[in-house]
Amino acid sequence: MPAILSVSEVIPPYEIKQNQAVEFARELFADSFKDIERLLKAFQNGQIEKRHFVKGLDWFKSNHTFEEKNNAYIEAAVQLGSEAIVKCLNNTSFLEKNLPYEEIDAIFFISTTGVATPTIDARIMNQLPFNPHTKRIPIWGLGCAGGAAGLSRAFEYCLAFPEAKVLVLSIELCSLTFQRNDLSKSNLIGVSLFADGIACALVCGDSSNTKSYRKKAAYPSIIATQSTLMPNSLDVMGWEIKNSGLYVVFSRDIPRIIEEWLKPNVKGFLDQYHMNLSQVDYFIAHPGGKKVLDAYVKSLDIPTSMTDISLEVLKQFGNMSSVTILYVLKRIMGMDIPKDTIGLGTALGPGFSSELLLMRWV
Repeated sequence: MPAILSVSEVIPPYEIKQNQAVEFARELFADSFKDIERLLKAFQNGQIEKRHFVKGLDWFKSNHTFEEKNNAYIEAAVQLGSEAIVKCLNNTSFLEKNLPYEEIDAIFFISTTGVATPTIDARIMNQLPFNPHTKRIPIWGLGCAGGAAGLSRAFEYCLAFPEAKVLVLSIELCSLTFQRNDLSKSNLIGVSLFADGIACALVCGDSSNTKSYRKKAAYPSIIATQSTLMPNSLDVMGWEIKNSGLYVVFSRDIPRIIEEWLKPNVKGFLDQYHMNLSQVDYFIAHPGGKKVLDAYVKSLDIPTSMTDISLEVLKQFGNMSSVTILYVLKRIMGMDIPKDTIGLGTALGPGFSSELLLMRWV
């Protein structure tokens, strides 16, 4: 089965401590909410300690047009996305030697926080020496589920073309969607939670001749995937697109929905492969927020320790939408994990939807 051989991450230049974000939000929202101090507790309750943005806080104190924000997105995405690809193909933690750009058959580009045509992957291909026949598959709009979905689609591509080597490049610059004049509670929660991040994963088919590149004893092989859409749930999570840009839609019911909906979804998926949750060694979860991780634990009845790595990523980087699960995966892949270890990847996104991946280290 196709395997994930390398994962890289790029951390944007501006580190924002959570107490700085609290002061920013207090200044912005104090006149709009009488109970502002109670609402600001969400910044501490979420357990995020710091995040990273592509712009400093002062940039967000002024109004910016949709055009200005999107131009900033394109500029940063091309620069940092290129860096992520370079790091992925030259990652000495996972690869014995550098993998040439020319050997990449396809690039799956994942994002939901900006728009560009030609897409970001095309712009990056003009900067790095890829084969001009490299296939480009840009995927937009999957939100927090996008990173897991990108791995799933890369898995399917490598099943169809076993000799392929494929990149999944995920770029989310959530900070650039910030709306100064959106005085909704959803925006306040977004300010407490979302961050910028960039990651790239290398997925290779069974006949891709990568033995000489493999440095670690075992790598996660993707066994199966499942995509699920909850009917009539369009208002749970996503963007409302207005003249000034993207406005966050973020239902307070998300933790409750997870508790009620996720376990039957996961159980049905594992049942197809005659497995159960007790056989899963690593839970590779997108940390949508502390309440989301708590809902995972409650719904699936798993030890809290299985979400420790996801929680640590959330603490240090916040919710980077589709990118976040790749940060979690990179940390797990960096461990010395023995052959036949089982991992379950899960991420939830707009729709309301879920993406599941069953993995075995081989």
